Amino acid sequence: QVQLVESGGGLVQPGGSLRLSCAVSGSIFSISTMGWYRQTPGKQRDLVALITHGGSTSYADSVKGRFSISRDNAKNTVYLQMNDLSPEDAAVYYCMINPLCLGCQTHWGQGTQVTVSA
Repeated sequence: QVQLVESGGGLVQPGGSLRLSCAVSGSIFSISTMGWYRQTPGKQRDLVALITHGGSTSYADSVKGRFSISRDNAKNTVYLQMNDLSPEDAAVYYCMINPLCLGCQTHWGQGTQVTVSA
């Protein structure tokens, strides 16, 4: 069974930085595309960043140049480094795994809250 556990959220001042981590159980991490999404109350869950099993990355326009997604296949962990945070970045951040295998399903973590406030 695949489980995702996020950590690293919290309260940060505008302009500050946070690093989110998502640890994945199971053996499918290395063949999976990993992603970070975020959601605020009453709104849809939006893509923040993706990283493929080969290491290719893509970002939402709103975070380009400020956020960086990376992965450590040896630790089954994906990271989201967030710099120059603004109140508009405040949200619950969710980790997603999309395994590239026949019949495999997408899974989500439980989410971690990021609050940006002075």
